[in-house]
Order: sequence, then C-alpha cells, then structure tokens
Amino acid sequence: MRANDISELFWTASVEEIKQGYIFRDKIEEYVCLVCGQSFVKGIIYPDNGLLYEAEKGIQMHIQKEHVSMFEYLIALNRRYTGLTDHQQNLLRLFYSGVSDKEIATKLDVGSTSTIRNHRFTFREKQKQAKVFLAIMELLEEGGSKDQGFICIPRSATMIDERFAITEEENARILKSYFPEGLNGPLSQIPAKEKRKIVVLRHILQRFVPGRDYTEKEVNGVLKAIYQDYVTLRRYLIEYGFMDRDRDGSRYWVKL
Repeated sequence: MRANDISELFWTASVEEIKQGYIFRDKIEEYVCLVCGQSFVKGIIYPDNGLLYEAEKGIQMHIQKEHVSMFEYLIALNRRYTGLTDHQQNLLRLFYSGVSDKEIATKLDVGSTSTIRNHRFTFREKQKQAKVFLAIMELLEEGGSKDQGFICIPRSATMIDERFAITEEENARILKSYFPEGLNGPLSQIPAKEKRKIVVLRHILQRFVPGRDYTEKEVNGVLKAIYQDYVTLRRYLIEYGFMDRDRDGSRYWVKL
C-alpha cells in the first residue's frame, strides 16, 4: 500500500473488516492494517511494552496505539468519503462518546433536545439508505457489471472531480505516452490536460519516500532527473496537494 493512498484493500474490505480496521489474507497468512498497510504475520509473536502478542492481537494493539480507533479514523476522513459536514462529524463524535441529548444540546447551544433527536433520526435514515445502496451495488457487480478499476485518489489531493475518473488501463496508457523510455525514465513533457497531469504527478510522487523530510535542493535533485523544468513540477506537486512544504521552503514532504 502506498502511504498517501486509501488502498484498494480498504475499498474491497467488508463493512465488518473496515470496522475492525484490518483484513486477513489467507494466502500469505497475514493481518494487514487498512489504515497504514502494516502487516502482522500469523505465527509470529510481537512484543509491545514488555508484553508478547500473537499476530491478530498485535494488529489490534497497533490500531489502538497508532490510529486511536477506527471510529476516529473514519470520522476524520475527508468529506468526499463520508459525506458529513463538520457539524455532523461533531454530533457523531458526541453520540459515540455516550453524551446525552440534553448535554449535547447545551454543549452545542442548539436550544432543545428535540433538535438533537431530529439529527439522530436523520442519521438513522441515512444508514438505511446506505444499506440499500450497498445492496444495489453488490447486486450490480454480481450481475456482471464490469469494474473499470479506477486508480486510487490520494487522500491529500486538493481538487477531487471528474479529473480523477481514471481507469488503471487509461493510467498505464498515459504513463507510457509521457515516459517513452520507461516508467523510471525521464518525462517527455508536462501534460496540458488536467487528467493527464494528475496521472503524471501521481506517478512522479512515487520517487519520494512518505514520512521523510526533503530539503528544496533534494526535491530539485529528484525532479531534475525527471524533467528539465523541475521548478514547474515542484510547484504542481504542491498546488495539487501531493506534497507540502514549510513556508520558507526549507522542508518538503509527501502529503499523507
């Protein structure tokens, strides 16, 4: 899993697997975290704070330590994934913590508990709609609908629209066109069309290591090997949300 993507493992996991935060891959007998991709191999004992845990308990402890809880991770996802406003996120956090409707009304200064009850009702209706929609989509897939295999959208991307409606096949075709000497070779030109630009930038991002800090000189060095106008490439990586930097440009990193 690339650290800057919500992986395909996440999207193909069941609701129950997403709730627990990990899946078990039978063929290689390992538990994989759906948040960060860390794996725990069945049969290996994992130490943690002086205690020893078997693989499944190990990944459960990992999620608790590194990601707090799956509820917190999911509720904090971008609105394009949850469909929730900031106000709705706050309400759900309060519901999850067990705060009473009266306390929530006071805390949010909404005047009455009936307003909070109405929100609870609305969420229940959304849950029903979501279940029906999931059933429809699963039936659609079982009925022979071909999955186009769209690329993963980086979590940090700043502009999410039809420009990201890129299939894996289309992605490969664009990369082959703009990297004629091979995917590890130089870029022939910076695409003018937005969709192609996104494909190229997404690919270039793989030249950088998530979690590592880079100086501007180091970023330039990586980009110079790809294309002569490295300044424009660097600017696009920032503008499109693939990388971030300190205000003074002293530090750059892959935006997770």
